[in-house]
Amino acid sequence: MKNWSSELKIRLILSVMRLFGRLPLGFHYFWGSLVAWVMKDVMQYRLDVVLTNIARSFPEMDYRTVKKTAAAFYRHLGEVFAEAVWFSGSDYGRIHESEICRYTNLEVLCRAYENSPSVTVLYSHCGNWELLGGLWCYNYDPGVRYPGDENCVKVVYKKLRNDVWDEVFKRNRSHPIRIEGGFDGEIESGQILRYAIRNRDRKLIYIYPTDQYPYATPHDAGIFLNQETRVMLGSAGLAHKLGMSVLYLRMVPVSKGHYELTFVPICENASDMEPEAIMRKYLDLLEADIRETPYNWLWSHKRWKR
Repeated sequence: MKNWSSELKIRLILSVMRLFGRLPLGFHYFWGSLVAWVMKDVMQYRLDVVLTNIARSFPEMDYRTVKKTAAAFYRHLGEVFAEAVWFSGSDYGRIHESEICRYTNLEVLCRAYENSPSVTVLYSHCGNWELLGGLWCYNYDPGVRYPGDENCVKVVYKKLRNDVWDEVFKRNRSHPIRIEGGFDGEIESGQILRYAIRNRDRKLIYIYPTDQYPYATPHDAGIFLNQETRVMLGSAGLAHKLGMSVLYLRMVPVSKGHYELTFVPICENASDMEPEAIMRKYLDLLEADIRETPYNWLWSHKRWKR
């Protein structure tokens, strides 16, 4: 139970964000570019981490290209912040009309949902992960309907250290979802195993961020982006145990203010594939996307701490 002081801070922050967010997206891109400049050139926010990660991931790049890639990353990060604030001031209709995100093959998710007890979707910090709360807004094919309903989607997240900002981001991501009483589908990563086992008879869609540094019992996954990499096997292990379909969610920028979302099948029945193999295929798909658009990943993550 949050105390009244924390709740007041949360509501105040969200109120300011949503009021500010009603301004046009172009205005937000303007201040987002300023934020990017401040982070990179004034504060030098994790600049050493960004440069090191890019240089080690792409040893074929010369230093000039590494610096250009880092600069493009910070510009993209500024756009991520700008779009997140714009999103906070937008309702379902405004988000849909903007076409900020568009599915290329929603039927793949529909087919997996239809033919599986549940679906596991693995995604990364590519594109703008803060826009994933608008999943129901991004379908423009009248012949395809998003599978199930808002209550069947469960988003797994890692809790932030600051309780106030953790709650702000949770509420902001889910605010356009049209459920009476709000969206209750965000599940903290430490609770997901118990939740999935308890709800194994329900047909659900579990969405996991899977490119963060593993914080417990990691598995050596081999080489990813030219570096020995460890991963968590929890999402793949749970899918394997319960026989779920597993998909990879690709999110790529096609122009400023527009992303494409594509579902890539990894396996139809995870019981037939070892968790290690599932995560290896996911890493291969993610690496191919990062190599295609190098700036489009969260390089400021301390992904390889050791």
